[in-house]
Amino acid sequence: MGVEPENTLRSFVHAERAGMDAIELDLHLSKDGALAVMHDADVDRTTDGKGPINEKTLSELRELDAGQGERVPVFEEVLDAVRSPVQAEIKDAAAARALAEVMLRRDLADRVEVSSFHDEAVAEIARLVPGVRTVLIASRWQSDVVDRAKAVGAATLALNIRRLTLEVAEQAHAEGLKVIGWVVNTQDHLRLARALRLDGATTDYPEIRRTGRFTA
Repeated sequence: MGVEPENTLRSFVHAERAGMDAIELDLHLSKDGALAVMHDADVDRTTDGKGPINEKTLSELRELDAGQGERVPVFEEVLDAVRSPVQAEIKDAAAARALAEVMLRRDLADRVEVSSFHDEAVAEIARLVPGVRTVLIASRWQSDVVDRAKAVGAATLALNIRRLTLEVAEQAHAEGLKVIGWVVNTQDHLRLARALRLDGATTDYPEIRRTGRFTA
């Protein structure tokens, strides 16, 4: 989203061409049950429309401009537009079942990792899709965050890099969990991610991967 319209096919293609290891996207359900790719619950910030996604049909979402003429994509369109591994974040817990149906139909457990802030969504997708890799996301967390991840069967914790400490990273690693830092958009945060020995990081600027090799 730092260099292209957020959550659009254009942005995902850019990320793939830039050599990123995976593409992260966000999922909400439309009024008629489509898996719409958008970060916010409302369309106001990222399109020229207004109102909640779950009050709009897919046809209505298609009429919106998501930036530079891009349209709001659905999940399967992203899968067809790029070949990269995908991390699909369930923003609306109700989207878990719809995502599971697509993953089972297209046999996506190896390609698609599923993440969410919602413990129940992580647990449900793990129940519905055998072998799926899951990620519990947290911005502000208590001392039980590692136990929460284990309780819902998550293999990875994705934590706010601004609050992530060595203690939490080491605790997670000791319990066999991977740790991802988000959002790593500066060289300082990239240095921190490496100092904490994180297993990965998300960024809005794919080029940081190239420049960071020499400066972080």
